[in-house]
Amino acid sequence: MKKLLLELIQKYFNQILEDWSLKIGSFLNKKLSQEKIVSFVKYSLDTFISVIQNGTYNVADQYLIDTYKLFSEANVNLLEASQIFGQARFALLNIIEKDSVDGIDPVIILGFFDELIEQIYARYGMLHQERKMKEIELDRDRLAAKLEFDQQYLKNILHSTDQAIMIVDENEKFIAWNKGAEKIFGYTESEMIGKPSNFLFPEGEFYEKELEKIINDAKKIGHATIVETQRKKKNGELITVRLSVSRLPSRTGEYSGRLIIIKDFTEFKKLQAQIDQSEKLAVIGQLAAGVAHEIGNPLTSISSLVQILQRKSKDEFMSEQLINIKENIDRISRIVRELVDFSRPPSYETTIQDITDIIKTALGIVKYDKRVRNVKFETNLKEYLPNVQVAADQLLQVFVNILINALDAIEGNGTINVSSYYDYNNVYVDISDNGCGMDESTLEKIFDPFFTTKEVGKGTGLGLSVSYGIINRFHGEIKVQSKLNEGSKFTISLPIANN
Repeated sequence: MKKLLLELIQKYFNQILEDWSLKIGSFLNKKLSQEKIVSFVKYSLDTFISVIQNGTYNVADQYLIDTYKLFSEANVNLLEASQIFGQARFALLNIIEKDSVDGIDPVIILGFFDELIEQIYARYGMLHQERKMKEIELDRDRLAAKLEFDQQYLKNILHSTDQAIMIVDENEKFIAWNKGAEKIFGYTESEMIGKPSNFLFPEGEFYEKELEKIINDAKKIGHATIVETQRKKKNGELITVRLSVSRLPSRTGEYSGRLIIIKDFTEFKKLQAQIDQSEKLAVIGQLAAGVAHEIGNPLTSISSLVQILQRKSKDEFMSEQLINIKENIDRISRIVRELVDFSRPPSYETTIQDITDIIKTALGIVKYDKRVRNVKFETNLKEYLPNVQVAADQLLQVFVNILINALDAIEGNGTINVSSYYDYNNVYVDISDNGCGMDESTLEKIFDPFFTTKEVGKGTGLGLSVSYGIINRFHGEIKVQSKLNEGSKFTISLPIANN
């Protein structure tokens, strides 16, 4: 992974240089000239490359001294320095999103870069503090006020971050707990101070050994990083986290505890699940296209033979059966065509469309679901609807998503109504069901990414969120009306195209 990270930085050196420089300049243009910003960023990227290649942070010592001198002369404070280094992450993230590596999790590559940035900034912070302490030694009259200011300043940083930052002493008791930790785990500072260090650990021998390794690494090598593990929240929920641990020395240099920084990794896991789901859908799409091709050719031959037999047969019973066979062949052919259409990559090019055919295609796809045997579909589609400017396959995805949700709501037994109409400005499509409905708290969240009322493994919580985004891109709206145990109605409105 480090090799891949190195290749990404080297390959997109100039692009990262430009992006990072622009981000820094947006909030530091009054303190540093653009020339100095570009010079600093280039120096930083060269240093990152050296650190990765040599496997040691010692090569960054002179860089840190020069950076501290530059920031000090420009009156860049510690919080601004943190923001400067943090912007490097977003510059690389833009690159990762554009240049994904097959088989490689972009989240892991970003994790390695996060660790690099954290270590560089931690060393800068130590240098910053050492220089400040020397200043204090030179002016002892300002010692008390300076210490109080620094403590308050660091405390503000500690409590303003959304990451969990905590300190454990040499007796394995919590002695510091910030607001980020309170937000992630649900415990207040007063509830956690004095609690044992394993208080947040899930039960089991695995986590006992993990704690033992963290303590040993902190004492022997001064730090420990665990990319993925689990911790327990106040409500008993287990969450996936990433943690970094640093040794805290006493005045004599002995081990006096450790600093722990924890990031909630849950959203990253959800992102990974989304990526996995997208890859599965891509494979299914390719398979569907292949299967459709293999089925289509024999069907054409069978259909031709049936037509020949129909022309030659004089037997009434035989003619009726041949008609039945021909209807079923046409039905299979229709399924094959729709599979091919649905498996094609999405188009982002919009065209002028009459959406009635798209609605009918969506209904055709959903009617092949095994749950529709006891479902009644009622349609009232307005003829000669005004045209709209959309990408047909993306709008098809919206209709299919909402129809499948309606099937889930009625649990395969009920009625689904689909109607279309228009006014002076918009075309409307109503999709309603008489299923379980939703309460107000659910209605407020249904378009949120990853929100789902389905069981684990049966829904990603992305269907309505993606649908909302698609309709929004077409300058339309999705509105929902629902009552618990009475059903739901989704209304999709799209602006009439200017021909």
